Amino acid sequence: MELYFLGTNAGVPSLERNVTSVALRLLEERRSVWLFDCGEGTQHQILRSPLKLSKLEYIFITHLHGDHLFGLPGLISSRAYQGGDTPLVIFGPRGLKRFVETSLELSESRIQYKLEIVEHDGGIVLEDDFFRVESALLEHRIPSYGYRVIEKDLPGKLDAEILERYGIRPGPLYGKLKKGESVMTPGGEMLHASEVLGKPKAGRIVTILGDTRSCQAAEVLAKDADVLVHEATFLHELADTAHEYHHSTARQAAETAKTAGVNELFLTHFSSRYKSEEQLERLQQEAEAVFVNSQLAREHVLYPIQRRGKDIS
Repeated sequence: MELYFLGTNAGVPSLERNVTSVALRLLEERRSVWLFDCGEGTQHQILRSPLKLSKLEYIFITHLHGDHLFGLPGLISSRAYQGGDTPLVIFGPRGLKRFVETSLELSESRIQYKLEIVEHDGGIVLEDDFFRVESALLEHRIPSYGYRVIEKDLPGKLDAEILERYGIRPGPLYGKLKKGESVMTPGGEMLHASEVLGKPKAGRIVTILGDTRSCQAAEVLAKDADVLVHEATFLHELADTAHEYHHSTARQAAETAKTAGVNELFLTHFSSRYKSEEQLERLQQEAEAVFVNSQLAREHVLYPIQRRGKDIS
């Protein structure tokens, strides 16, 4: 599980940074990529990255401002030409379906794979055997949502030495034991999963927020997350401006991370007024003063999401 930022600017792109998009690469977990927001130029950023559109499984749109979704029509149209033939599902606020379908209809774009658009009002937007994605409404000028990606707990490791003594080799019986089932050994003994299965590993939690002021919903979505991705549009000296435009400062992002008890904070969605490295470093320093484990999101850098190393007792 890795984060890869394709755009970290707010509002408009600059020569240094593109507008908002972040990928969650899940190659080991499910051999796919999930995308959160798709600002203009996102498909160009993907071409310069190790990501492949053919692996794209889900797109989650936080809100309908252009710097978060104007890249969708082009990306959807190009995906098939880059080997994408599997279904693609896009989640987002109400109005997303009309935007996408109108764009594709008027441009007479031909989509050669199954495309599904799911509009939501928060809550659980996706769940399968391995992941659950929850969403909640934040505080912005238009409906803006955050997403909490929860990796479900993983089964513990099987004790190969014990299994070998019972004459059990890798195969179907391994799978049953992994699921917690009891099996009959080749010697005719009943073997219970609890005898050979280690403690389960706690799944990771990644919270990615859309544009927002500081609010309780952000803290709830980020509760005990391994990673929080939070906008930091302004330095706190512009807190009044941030509030007026329904955005957050770097300090406010750090306060949310600290209150929520997250492990690591990534700052993103920087105002284009912050052009130099020195100006960006001020954003990080402001956040670090409140929450030490804060860092700036850098485009075209892979950030592994580590497990905290805790088993479930």
